[in-house]
Amino acid sequence: MDRLTEMEAFATVVDQGGFTDAAKKMGISKSAVSKHVSSLEARLGARLLNRTTRRVSPTEIGLAYYDRARRVLNDAGEADALVTSMQSAPSGLLRISVATDFGVNHLSPVLGDFLAEFPDITVNMVLNNRYVELISEGFDMAIRIGELEDSTLRARKLTETTKRMIAAPGYFQKFGRPQRIDDLNEHKLLHYSNQSSGNVWKITAPSGEKRQVRTAGWLTVNDGQSLLNACIAGLGIAYLPSYLYHEAMEQGLVEEVIPDLPQETQGIYAVYPPGRFTQPKVRAFIDFLVHSFAEKGPHAW
Repeated sequence: MDRLTEMEAFATVVDQGGFTDAAKKMGISKSAVSKHVSSLEARLGARLLNRTTRRVSPTEIGLAYYDRARRVLNDAGEADALVTSMQSAPSGLLRISVATDFGVNHLSPVLGDFLAEFPDITVNMVLNNRYVELISEGFDMAIRIGELEDSTLRARKLTETTKRMIAAPGYFQKFGRPQRIDDLNEHKLLHYSNQSSGNVWKITAPSGEKRQVRTAGWLTVNDGQSLLNACIAGLGIAYLPSYLYHEAMEQGLVEEVIPDLPQETQGIYAVYPPGRFTQPKVRAFIDFLVHSFAEKGPHAW
């Protein structure tokens, strides 16, 4: 006999308090339930139920077995439900974590089209500038930019962005323009406080050498848009991604600080918990973002 069916028969007898009600619950005959339980006891070599003319109750061994069997049956039920959900239309609550600047400027504008295409999905987008733990904090996915630190997560690249040092023309008029990396030590740098490296910029020299620049500035903040605003106001030099500064550069509000330096390119990724299967709502949103950002890139923000 099927082991899972034997478990189900035994657990249902315990749940219902007898063979008659268990048979009704399972939609089979009372004798069939009895045969399943007897087969289970014979296979295990242990008596799991105390049977009297008035009642049926689990033995001490039976009670211990019931606890484990119920977990197995619940897991099997969830596995069946997962397969069903994987083949169904995307639906349910989708919780997304994204950096404030990217979320406001680039994710929010496309959400309307996504919700119109998938009306059975509701979105809870959390804008923050810290690293979130997806599973423990209950997020379905996150948008992350740059090098991915957590290799246990699954990731799909959406597009890319460049990163440049920029400053306002008014800053150059007041403090001069640095000509090489070493000149940055004499300038005001605007720092992003959530960087894992602290107030350190990692810059590639024309020779290809990786350089680190650490110097104080007038402002350290945990939001890229605020850094851009400070940069436009002439408070210092910022090191920002193109998805933030592109419009300001087109309008002449900021300029590249040292144009001869190699451009740093960063990937923009959708990351989500590991597992063999991806929830339909997550898969649908990631596919939508790939399509939405198809025309974006390092030089097309």
